[in-house]
Amino acid sequence: MIKVNAPYITEDEINAVIKVLRSGQLAHGPIVEEFERKFSNYLGVPYTIAVSNGTVALYLALKALGIGNDEEVIVPDFTFIATASMVVAAGAKPVLTDINPRTYTIDPNDVRKRISSRTRAIIVVHLYGHPAKMDELADIAKDNNLYLIEDCAQAHGTEFRGIKVGVFGDVSAFSFYATKNLTMGEGGAVVTKNREIAEKVKLLRNHGQVSRYYHEVVGWNFRLTSIQAAIGIQQLRKLDKMNSIRRKIAKIYLGGLQDVDDIILPVEMPWAKHVYHQFTIWVKEANYRNKLMEYLKSKGIQTSIHYPRPLHLQPALSKFSLGSSEYPNSLEASRHVLSLPMHPGLTESDVHYVIESIKNFFKK
Repeated sequence: MIKVNAPYITEDEINAVIKVLRSGQLAHGPIVEEFERKFSNYLGVPYTIAVSNGTVALYLALKALGIGNDEEVIVPDFTFIATASMVVAAGAKPVLTDINPRTYTIDPNDVRKRISSRTRAIIVVHLYGHPAKMDELADIAKDNNLYLIEDCAQAHGTEFRGIKVGVFGDVSAFSFYATKNLTMGEGGAVVTKNREIAEKVKLLRNHGQVSRYYHEVVGWNFRLTSIQAAIGIQQLRKLDKMNSIRRKIAKIYLGGLQDVDDIILPVEMPWAKHVYHQFTIWVKEANYRNKLMEYLKSKGIQTSIHYPRPLHLQPALSKFSLGSSEYPNSLEASRHVLSLPMHPGLTESDVHYVIESIKNFFKK
């Protein structure tokens, strides 16, 4: 089976974990701090605070900004649920917003329509590894005195106008889940240029503890382990290489599928550097999407749908929905998108086999 996603693990990560296990220092320690420094250097930002996962990173970003009390946070309707559920967990209200159907990222024009007197922040998701339109969104945030939060869970190394995402907002959240471009198995990070925000996140991730057994505020245990950080350090060393492999695979897909009229291929805008966390096609006939998925499965090719249900149709978020007519692009995307195999472990023959299989399906 050709997997749709897979972690790229080598002896480097294995040896790094063994070294930590032999050291006996498994919990949060100097190796975590080393990862934080190196990730900050990679992004070109002063503060990285490593945490237990990407969902927690979003939650801590919101808490550090003091967002809650039924205040409103604008979020894209087409994304993983954590982007909105952590707004709810923080005590605020997610305001679901439509997307640009070509980049699958939040639509700045729709953002403008959703701003009210209770809006405190905009969360931008760089979906599939393509950046959102950060200059426009930053201007909207500035003009309306709003916080700008970047959800970079799928965007390690993604660039907007030559600058890595994660540094445009007031605070950003990264995930290091098993299938991310940089993995620790689980893990996350909060990134910011603001020292005060960084200090609040550090406090909250460790039970609000300022010194041993002295707790200034109520916090949580959201720490990262040394084992995870050791994997992350090795992954960071090869992140650009792994992203280059993803881009090479994408180029093969784009060339091989360009004449298939039944699908729309992902774009890379002139101002963007796409890192292809997912390679997601749009099947023009929605009725064919699931049939293509089953056909590819019969050929030993795994695919996935990111995402089959937009947030406004999620039962957990139903009270925040304004109805499907408010999110036409998001709804259509959920009916048409299909993610093809995309990870650095793919061979060129794997990719060409996927291409030929798709062509054969549409010839039938």
